[in-house]
Amino acid sequence: MAFTEYELVVLDNGEVALQRAGSNEPLVRINFSPAVLEYLGGKHVQVAKSMVDAGIKTVFEANDDQSSLSVGEDDKRQTLH
Repeated sequence: MAFTEYELVVLDNGEVALQRAGSNEPLVRINFSPAVLEYLGGKHVQVAKSMVDAGIKTVFEANDDQSSLSVGEDDKRQTLH
C-alpha cells in the first residue's frame, strides 16, 4: 500500500484546504466566516487542523466498523445527528 502525504494550505481566498502533497487540487476546503475568523484571533488554521484530524480519525473508525459488520447488518438504517 502506497503512503500518501497530505498537507494543509491556506488558499489565496483565505480558505484552509487539505490536499495531497505536491498537488494544487484541494480535497477538502474549510471556509470560516469573518465573524468566526475574528473570534478565533488568528487561530483558524489550528482549528482547521483539528477538524481535519477528527475527520480522518472518524474515517478510520468507520472503516474498522464496516469491516467488522457481519453479512446483512449493513442493510440497517442509520440516524445521523
